[in-house]
Amino acid sequence: MSNYIEAGSIIAIAVSLTAWQERFGVDDFAVGLLAALSANAFGAAVGAAIGGPLCDRLGRKFIYTYDLLLYMVGVLLAAFAVSYGMLLIGFVLTGIAVGAGVPASWTYIAEEAPAHARARHVGTAQLAWSLGPLIGFALAVLVAPLGLPGNRLIFLHLFVVAAITWWVRQGLPESAIWKDDRASEVPAVAGGRGLRGLFSRRANLTALLFLFGVYAFWNTVAGQAGIFMPRVYEAAGMESATEQNLLQVLVWGCTVAATLFGFMRYGDRVDRRWLYALGAVMGIVAWALLVFGDGSLSVLLGYAVVWGLAAGIGAQAFYSVWTSELFATPYRASAQGVLFFAARCAVGLLSYWFPTLLTQRGVPFVGSLMIALLVVAAVVGTVWTPRTRGKTLQQIEAERYGEVIDVVGTERVRS
Repeated sequence: MSNYIEAGSIIAIAVSLTAWQERFGVDDFAVGLLAALSANAFGAAVGAAIGGPLCDRLGRKFIYTYDLLLYMVGVLLAAFAVSYGMLLIGFVLTGIAVGAGVPASWTYIAEEAPAHARARHVGTAQLAWSLGPLIGFALAVLVAPLGLPGNRLIFLHLFVVAAITWWVRQGLPESAIWKDDRASEVPAVAGGRGLRGLFSRRANLTALLFLFGVYAFWNTVAGQAGIFMPRVYEAAGMESATEQNLLQVLVWGCTVAATLFGFMRYGDRVDRRWLYALGAVMGIVAWALLVFGDGSLSVLLGYAVVWGLAAGIGAQAFYSVWTSELFATPYRASAQGVLFFAARCAVGLLSYWFPTLLTQRGVPFVGSLMIALLVVAAVVGTVWTPRTRGKTLQQIEAERYGEVIDVVGTERVRS
């Protein structure tokens, strides 16, 4: 549910940007600032930079206990915003909460998952992340006749879901692996825990570079598509907001299907290199349709289907698994925080200029830029795919570090 409301907040922003722009009379640069500081970019980056290390230091449940309280404040401010400044503050607070929650949720799920079904379990987060936009865009279609008040209702629905989720979360136990690691009297790892330990070992640095190449480049594209895609459809010739949102419902419906029947079913059973490559190539093909197509309805439908399917078996799904597998328990969440921070900063930098570039240069220019970023992610992920499928987290650590770092009790196992 945390992934649902976190992704849902991005879509609530996406479907309401035009209405907010008209309500407060701001220009494209101000709209870009809203997107850049939101849960889609810098807001989430700051939250991840804070939440990841705290998650390793104080526990996965610590973040779960407090992050949604901040989230609820943020979406309430957005729902009742009466000025541009109030709206901006609401977006920033929501973004910080989202950034803090993502490393905790992906880490927790991976640590509790069995080795033979880790992709399937972590895929539930990807599935929920996809359901957030699917329902968000569907709600946007339903409340479209209400105008801006309808967009406010979307934020209020996120508040209600967040409140229920926060209450349910209080009964979650702490991660067993994290508890065992913290209970051990043996030093966890040379160089310390958290950020200090993360940057002290070569194995961590190589994993950070690899995952940045996979996720930051792909997510920069996905970040623009998630929040600005209705504007891209408009620039391509589809002016109806309802049609734009329905097209996004199709995108995310395909993502849900590909996650459930693709990544969750085959991520633990087939060679991950080829499954990743398939999703990466499909993503490139989808944006090529926008760049080289004629902007007709059939082309836009083709984009929606292909990009939606690509996202379901694409970089984010694999990133959420690999980022949990390639780092030891004392700095697993810190690594996710650093990577999420870097990826969201990249999204934010482009988000600030994206509306202006789209207006001034058009779909072919921004689409070509998206293709270039996707090619980088495709090459990095396909060439350097880690061989971790079916292995326990302890086995992976022994191979990467020469020892099992998340010790149980006082026992340390060396390879």
